[in-house]
Amino acid sequence: MAAEEARIPNDARIGANVVIHEGVEIGEQCVIQDGAVLGKSPVLAQHSSAPRRPAEALSIGDGVVICTGAVVFAGARIGARAIIGDQAHVRERAQLGSDVVVGRASAIGNDARLGDRVRIQTGVWLTSNSLVEDDVFIGPGVVTTNDDTMARCGPGYELRGPRLRRACRVGGGAVLTPGVEIGEEAFVAAGAVVTRDVAAGAVVMGVPAREVGAVPDEDLLERWR
Repeated sequence: MAAEEARIPNDARIGANVVIHEGVEIGEQCVIQDGAVLGKSPVLAQHSSAPRRPAEALSIGDGVVICTGAVVFAGARIGARAIIGDQAHVRERAQLGSDVVVGRASAIGNDARLGDRVRIQTGVWLTSNSLVEDDVFIGPGVVTTNDDTMARCGPGYELRGPRLRRACRVGGGAVLTPGVEIGEEAFVAAGAVVTRDVAAGAVVMGVPAREVGAVPDEDLLERWR
């Protein structure tokens, strides 16, 4: 089902039981698989700290694939050739760059900003207000957080998503606490709990995560392009 006000080019491939809401703009040569929902409006609890703004159009770039059962909210921006995996969830005003991959059942919070070529594996929670720069890798089951008080905060409290700098890598099952910065080309080992900033090029592991070395030159992104 597609709203009359949606923009759907003739070359789009639309699967069965897809819902496309008013204002959705779909680029050329996109694939929308079965059961996807595009342009959903958020439903916010009375105590929610998410911004309450008028609904905006969902914009989907050229060559994007939205996989089976994915939900992409109104106001999100999806860059060219991105892949949004099965049952993935992209909230309002999230901005995804070109060639991003979001794995199965991963969720991107409202107002998150992702650069180009970001790879997010299965079952990741990327919290609202996160910043992820180009070429970042996020392993399966990674959890990020943005509220030190766990909802025991007053009006005006600022949620602080993590900042993942260019080409850093975060291993499976890691937990990032509110506001931490993972430096450029840094490496966070699987299962680490990161409670403080990680320097550029550092290797950290453990609970809480501690620096144990540096990323070798042969593992830097430039060697793999």
